[in-house]
Amino acid sequence: MPHLAAHDIMHMFIALAVLLGAAKLAGELMQKLDQPSVLGEIMAGILLGPTLLGHFKPELYAFIFPSTGNLPIALETVTTLGVVFFLLIAGLEIDLRSIFRQGKSALLVSFFGVIIPFAFGFGAAGLFPRFLGAAPGADRLIFALFVGTALSISALPVIAKILMDLNLLRSEMGTVVMSSAMFDDLVGWILFSMILGMMSGGGTSMAGVKRTIVLVLAFVVLALTIVRWLIDKLLPHIQAHTSWPGGVLGFIFTLTLAAAAFAEYAGIHAVFGAFIIGIAVGESTHLRKRTSELIHGIVTNVFAPFFFASIGLRTNFVANFNLPITATVIGVACVGKLLGAGMGARLGGMDRRTSWGVGLAMNARGAMEMILGLLALQLGLIRETMFVALVIMALFTSLVSAPAIKFLIGRRRKITLKDTVNAKLFFPALKSQSKEQVLHEMCIAAANAVSNSPERFLRLVQERERVTTSGWENGLAVPHARVNGLLEPLVVVGRVAQGIDFDARDGKLARLIILILTGDNQSQHDLLLDAGELFSRKEAVEQALHAETFVELMAALNAPVH
Repeated sequence: MPHLAAHDIMHMFIALAVLLGAAKLAGELMQKLDQPSVLGEIMAGILLGPTLLGHFKPELYAFIFPSTGNLPIALETVTTLGVVFFLLIAGLEIDLRSIFRQGKSALLVSFFGVIIPFAFGFGAAGLFPRFLGAAPGADRLIFALFVGTALSISALPVIAKILMDLNLLRSEMGTVVMSSAMFDDLVGWILFSMILGMMSGGGTSMAGVKRTIVLVLAFVVLALTIVRWLIDKLLPHIQAHTSWPGGVLGFIFTLTLAAAAFAEYAGIHAVFGAFIIGIAVGESTHLRKRTSELIHGIVTNVFAPFFFASIGLRTNFVANFNLPITATVIGVACVGKLLGAGMGARLGGMDRRTSWGVGLAMNARGAMEMILGLLALQLGLIRETMFVALVIMALFTSLVSAPAIKFLIGRRRKITLKDTVNAKLFFPALKSQSKEQVLHEMCIAAANAVSNSPERFLRLVQERERVTTSGWENGLAVPHARVNGLLEPLVVVGRVAQGIDFDARDGKLARLIILILTGDNQSQHDLLLDAGELFSRKEAVEQALHAETFVELMAALNAPVH
């Protein structure tokens, strides 16, 4: 029976230790700089690969990462597991119900945010395949489809972090962007599965393509209906009769590996099966939050770094860097996504500045483009120059999106929280005992201030709460809604001694509640951004909670932000 020799095992563990240690160190450094850790993990791989270590210390590089023998196969196995499990947690983050609840705005942003960058990428690759790095002998149509798909996918984890850092994750803009990014990921992976089928399922022969398409569509439909229903029914029994977390983790990882195997059988890559089963598992109402967080922690801290660091081992990023190709890929990707997502937001009723903000957020790329690029490189569809260009494009858009959004939204703030609050709408001792009661009490106060209908205000606020809850951190909740026809923003500030559950990220009950009602999109974002800056520290929330009078509240709002 074939087996690894002792020196193979030694080399394997040396390589894995170096990869994981360097990836985690670089990832932590990037997090200190308020950037996604995946960027550091990729850069660590580039430094350890032929670009730097292989160039200046070729003997050391050959010792740690030998190119012959059994080690490359062992490393390929570990990195494949890493990317498969990473797509599992990407699927867990997809909330189908949230996508369908968003309505017109998210639908338009999703549609134009996919179709326009796809058209731009497809057109550029179809017209200039050799210039853009198509491999010799690659099918022109398949290459154009690949480039269009790769440039149409957004990076859901990167976008979530950007919006969270800007305190816009639960705003109207944030929920539209997140839902649209989820939809883009889902559509993008389905498209790419078709392309893989055309490449590996009998080339461009209709029999191979039809087989793959039928199997993929059947798998998606069954996984998101019957399998999803079965998972929802089985999870409570597994959690009740097995030890936590072993039982439920074993169940989820077993399903993931089985789905990955079926995806390979269908003629596409294993990652697609893991992604779809992740969506099915994540949709279960019985999946505990701490179970999801545990899976996320295991994958992002152990398995995924192996894959992202290994990207740098694939090629020499200096020798294969081509400025014209890289600049073209970045330009086509950014223009297509900014125009597409921005146009969708504008048609969905958002103002011009907010629409640009949506486009910038959706323009953030990341792991998905790198995964697609690596698969295309392995299958001989693209040359190394195009692979390097895709990685650099993903890194560039991820790095610039956050500062660009912050500059765009913050550069002309029309109104602040301090300008809007008034003594008549400050309630230091609300009597309500539940979320519904406190929203009703505050909506009555707001409606009376402008002689409007409290039932209308409450309905609009509750509609927003059903889309995404408004609990922030440190005992703060900021429910909000857009009210057509409202001439001036209304801000109602209330304190609740016992605290009320607004489903905050840190699990704390909300004791300080700020209701924001606006008549236009942009003033809402101004006020939400201002609230995020004012109450970014626990001490600022505590100071506002101790305000017994309106003067003391204003003093808390005037406290310097560090």
